[in-house]
Amino acid sequence: MAIDVLMPALSPTMEEGTLAKWLVQPGDRVAAGDVIAEIETDKATMEVEAADDGTVEAILVPAGTEGVKVNAVIARLGGGDPAPAKGAARPARKGAEAGASSPLEGEEDPSTGATKRGDGTASKSAGAAAKGAGHRVIASPLARRLASDAGIDLSFITGTGPGGRVVKGDIEAAKNAGAARSGPASPIPPGSSGGGAAGPAPAPMSDGQILAIYPDGSYERKPHDSLRKIIARRLTEAKQTIPHIYLTVDTEIDALSELRHEINLAAPEGPDGKPVWRVSINDMVIRALAMSLRDVPDANVTWTEGGMLHHRHADVGVAVAITGGLITPVVRNADTKALSEISNEMKDLAARARARRLLPAEYQGGSTSVSNLGMYGTREFAAVINPPQSTILAVGAGTERAVVHSGSIEIATVMTVTLSADHRAVDGAIAAELLRAFRRHIEKPAGMLV
Repeated sequence: MAIDVLMPALSPTMEEGTLAKWLVQPGDRVAAGDVIAEIETDKATMEVEAADDGTVEAILVPAGTEGVKVNAVIARLGGGDPAPAKGAARPARKGAEAGASSPLEGEEDPSTGATKRGDGTASKSAGAAAKGAGHRVIASPLARRLASDAGIDLSFITGTGPGGRVVKGDIEAAKNAGAARSGPASPIPPGSSGGGAAGPAPAPMSDGQILAIYPDGSYERKPHDSLRKIIARRLTEAKQTIPHIYLTVDTEIDALSELRHEINLAAPEGPDGKPVWRVSINDMVIRALAMSLRDVPDANVTWTEGGMLHHRHADVGVAVAITGGLITPVVRNADTKALSEISNEMKDLAARARARRLLPAEYQGGSTSVSNLGMYGTREFAAVINPPQSTILAVGAGTERAVVHSGSIEIATVMTVTLSADHRAVDGAIAAELLRAFRRHIEKPAGMLV
């Protein structure tokens, strides 16, 4: 029978990806384990292997297609038993998405906002008109049902579908943003906080509203790639769902710089006559943060609704800028590794991150992250936490500043760092202890060598 080739899930959190390249053509014979395609996710480019022997009967998703859902049928192999007759029911796959040829009842077409019926055609009805907040609301039937189930008043939603129509994505965004619930509300005097729940969160501006502000011809519109879309979604989710708190300290790094210089002078030479490793300030920041988490274990945690995860090791993610976005490979067990190990590992991870060749296990998880913009001259900033981690350290540039030592003004190289913490998991006092420990390791760096 015909064998369906499905869009693989390359990580537990992957929902969709880009089918970058086909390495086979219809008619080619493949064996189980042969690489047949390349898939791009928000983090990496991965190879897809054939799970069975057979002949490529059809390629159903062209190369370059973005937004291909996990478990969607992307190709078909021939060979084996006869395929089921056309129109015959196909057994459902656990967790699989509905195929494009047989959409589920109530599925919404994202391009039009129309609701598909079980026969695959789209309902042309825009739904009954609703009156709320003094204006007529146009919404797809699916959006109306989702809004009703969530208790959301459609009159507060700005539609992003054709003609301002409210579609499924608008309801999901409203649920995440805490949109107004249906039902009567008690009036609140102007200028008063009301002493109760906050009012409805404003809906984000639609594309049509934004484009109406700028004259035609004054801009060039470039479509987002999958990486930028996922970064935008994850950052929005992080800011909406994680209560951030921010703590900032100044650290003097003259002793750190001197130790780094001595370490690099002592580095052995390889066969090519070059040092086998060179430690950077960022490598030492990674080590210092990992040791600080070991010193303050209550900060080395992850929040879950069922309980707090207390990590046994300090796995530190490091933000690496790549074309079109960033990725955060993780240095595992950084609290137990020498600076030379961290240095060599980071060089390898950063190089493969820029080539989008990291494995999912190399950028998932971690208990904290470092984001360093010091090389760009940025003195101070605050970073957004990378879920499911509970902290991230934003590192600025080291600059010469006037400092007071024992009543005397001196010049020192000072680096400002800001810790963002998830207040559900890390209280302010614990976050302050973590920063104090980090400052101690940075300003007395010899302890990082033992």
